[in-house]
Amino acid sequence: MIDAEDSFSAIIHWNNEHKKVVQVFSVFQISLHKRDLPLLLQLQNYFGGIGFISKSKTQNIVKYSIKSIKDLTNILIPHFDKYPLLTQKSANFILFKQIVELIKNKEHLKLDGLHKIINIKASMNLGLSEVLKSNFIEFKPVDRPLILTNNIPNANWLSGFVSGEGNFDVSIIHNSKQKLGYQVKLRFRISQDVRDLKLMELLINYLGAGRIELNSSKSIVSLTIVKFSDLNNKIIPFLEKYPLQGVKILDFLDFCAVAKLMNEGKHLTIEGLELIRTIKSKMNTSRKLE
Repeated sequence: MIDAEDSFSAIIHWNNEHKKVVQVFSVFQISLHKRDLPLLLQLQNYFGGIGFISKSKTQNIVKYSIKSIKDLTNILIPHFDKYPLLTQKSANFILFKQIVELIKNKEHLKLDGLHKIINIKASMNLGLSEVLKSNFIEFKPVDRPLILTNNIPNANWLSGFVSGEGNFDVSIIHNSKQKLGYQVKLRFRISQDVRDLKLMELLINYLGAGRIELNSSKSIVSLTIVKFSDLNNKIIPFLEKYPLQGVKILDFLDFCAVAKLMNEGKHLTIEGLELIRTIKSKMNTSRKLE
């Protein structure tokens, strides 16, 4: 889940009036739709109750944040040292650790230490803001670690990753060759930054199914599986054995319900097709939750 949704960040607040940095801190944060608040509470409990959960006033977003240097140093960082991230987000984590150590040692209060943090931050996430770039014009981004993942260590990792990045789609398209004039198709997809192309290829080997799709304009790579036999015999059984977390499981269960109807040939009947339309209309972003 963290490989899919995490954010390891260094926050540097610049006061334009006084022309100086007024605050430097590190924060781990994971943001989810408000319907996944129970999952964030479960995550907070897993980490021993550290950090805090906040709700956006303008968006349907809830965030779990950990800012305490003590909690980051003693609980969060040791966890990811023991259970390494597999995506390129691991590079952010490695750089994040360096900044936490600098802050822990009060280096951020010294000009030299602040410059070190600026240079590290420049290689994390989206880099420096325009404000910081204009006020630290001599910054030099550190080398960003390249993460090379060679194996999937645990099936539960993949289940957690799918909980964050997986997508279950049902489509009903016109097809004149079908008796009813429509064809039902299922698609399972995992999308990630193009930097994780090798990981997507590793997942195809791990699952024994799928193909790679590249969206070069958005720098996104996707593992896509549309072959019904692969979905029916590999993906569904795998996720039944290693259950998803959060509300994503509801989309998976609807996906399974449609697959069952297709196995029974009911998608070839008017009644079955209408039932599939009803299931589809309540999935993904159309799902209504209290």
